Amino acid sequence: MRVAMIGLGRMGANIARRLMRGGHEVVVFNRSPEPVAALASEGALPATSLKDVAAQMTGPRIFWVMLPAGEVTEAAINELSEISEPGDIIIDGGNTFYKDDIRRAALIAGKGRHYVDVGTSGGVWGLERGYCMMIGGDKTVVDHLDPIFAALAPGAGSIAPTRGRTDPDDRATRGYIHAGPVGAGHFVKMVHNGIEYGLMQAYAEGFDILRNKSSDKLPEAERFDINVADVAEVWRRGSVVSSWLLDLCANALATDRALDGFQGKVADSGEGHWTIEAAMEEAVPANVLSAALFARYRSRQDATFGDKLLSAMRFGFGGHVEVPK
Repeated sequence: MRVAMIGLGRMGANIARRLMRGGHEVVVFNRSPEPVAALASEGALPATSLKDVAAQMTGPRIFWVMLPAGEVTEAAINELSEISEPGDIIIDGGNTFYKDDIRRAALIAGKGRHYVDVGTSGGVWGLERGYCMMIGGDKTVVDHLDPIFAALAPGAGSIAPTRGRTDPDDRATRGYIHAGPVGAGHFVKMVHNGIEYGLMQAYAEGFDILRNKSSDKLPEAERFDINVADVAEVWRRGSVVSSWLLDLCANALATDRALDGFQGKVADSGEGHWTIEAAMEEAVPANVLSAALFARYRSRQDATFGDKLLSAMRFGFGGHVEVPK
């Protein structure tokens, strides 16, 4: 299939590369020309504008937008809705607020276009590991796009099958799901990121407690000089708290045990906030997730060792930089 990839940042460029590895043709466009030239040298079809993108596609055309949530994505989708044709498909693969998906889909449906939202997880590792995807949209359209999602997904890999699972639809096993109608994909990804905040905060606080056991505020007999890098390493091997996030902790601590390379001023990209809003709308208690979100706000005023570990994890999986001083 031929796909247009609009936005060639950390994830967009590698999604384009993985699609090409899967045998798909990719038309690429970015506001700055350097990423376009780089991908063109690898076999992508370069475009100089959204109109040029559209001119290189045939119907039903597939436009994948991978831009920051908000005004930039809104403008791109608005322009695509004008230059596309009935039957064309616009995919938003960024971290868009799911209510914006619902609104946009209704608008472009009146023009005969289709809208699909894809919550995409995988960060800078997705090119090699594949992307976990949570997809919202009309079933017929999503099924038409399945070859694209199958190429991007990680596949079953070496993960053992879940005991008792008999669902004949193996897409979840291969790393992607059709979550429901438009908006459902980004809603599931939003909650995913809210949970991510809580997991990361738990690791950060736990390692902060371990590190501060040597504090001179404690009685001398109760002070332990814990090697936190060794703790992270041993917990990776057989512990019930092992995970990819713990792997990232171990990687960071192995080379910089004090994490002096990080300020600890931790950003939030919106999904944690939106998850708490959803919890309030649904009257669902979310004590851990809300505390994790507020801890990120607090880190920008008074960063701790745990906050530095949060920064290290975010950099490890997504290449996210810290909030500027």
